Amino acid sequence: MELTIEDLKRILREAAGEDEGIDLDGDILDLTFEDLGYDSLALLETGSRIEREHGIELEDTTVSEVDTPRALLAVVNGQLAAEHAA
Repeated sequence: MELTIEDLKRILREAAGEDEGIDLDGDILDLTFEDLGYDSLALLETGSRIEREHGIELEDTTVSEVDTPRALLAVVNGQLAAEHAA
């Protein structure tokens, strides 16, 4: 099972809402989470939700070190693939 950009948008909205001036339905893959209005606390909550939904454990630094949705998807999907292969 893969985390898609649509999954991530839903989780971001559930975890921390959506800033008025930000359209998550646009092309957000390479925008920084800061530009999207999400701070480190919002990202930690997002990481927790991803862990629960996908049954994985992310390093605390993983979520705080990635700065774009594309980077987060790559890390999460890499871990999902590795755990599926194990």
